[in-house]
Amino acid sequence: MDEKKDANKCPKCGAALSEVITTKSGKKLQRCSTGIWNVETRQTDGCDFVKWLPVEPVTLNEKCPKCGSPLLMTMTRFNKKMKKCSTNVWDPKTKTASGCDFFEWVKTVTEPLDETCPKCENKLVKVTTSNGKQMKKCSTSGWDTATRTATGCDYVEWLK
Repeated sequence: MDEKKDANKCPKCGAALSEVITTKSGKKLQRCSTGIWNVETRQTDGCDFVKWLPVEPVTLNEKCPKCGSPLLMTMTRFNKKMKKCSTNVWDPKTKTASGCDFFEWVKTVTEPLDETCPKCENKLVKVTTSNGKQMKKCSTSGWDTATRTATGCDYVEWLK
């Protein structure tokens, strides 16, 4: 069998794979063409095969502070963004990295605002996510990692 033809077929049912889809977070995938994502149930109707494609690094217009080489924006397998030196290379055979070891996690940035929350009258903060999306939210909102629940005020206003 031709491997290229098999790459475009679902290994579960043999149907063709769909076109490449880019998620909101920037990841790319292909679904089985017989499967459809149901937004209401948050499950796949039909064949549930999903082929995740690697996210290609993007060269930034920034230089590495250690060696002066261009920086790359990459995404880990756990959907975390980071900037790393373009000279850094991973060798899967020896399981070692070579080149410059500079990297920096791209984090969410929070700025205080001189506005009050319409729900609880505490101060609002402007949040810029690692994906560049911006929102205003109540400064009392938080996340309890132990119970995996939101805490504080739930006011959020996404900005365009």
